Amino acid sequence: MSRSTKKGPFVDPKLLKKIAAQAASGSHEPIKTWSRASQIAPEFVGARFMVHNGKNFIEVFVTEDMVGHRLGEFSPTRTFRGHGQVVKRTLEKT
Repeated sequence: MSRSTKKGPFVDPKLLKKIAAQAASGSHEPIKTWSRASQIAPEFVGARFMVHNGKNFIEVFVTEDMVGHRLGEFSPTRTFRGHGQVVKRTLEKT
């Protein structure tokens, strides 16, 4: 079930303050955030974020195609190490 349009998109207020301060100063440093649930607003285009994935921070550069998505979508939390491999000994037995 999606969020009500009456409420509008969720964006962390601290994140908006940091974007406004960065735009005023002209800085291009990445903004470190734990707010994976924040929706990417049009003001974020061209900004760089360091999004926390539970273990470390992953750098995300925001483009126009990302507007409307969540920051957490671009910072994967799980690493796939592959399915179980066939062991040589089991191959010899068959």
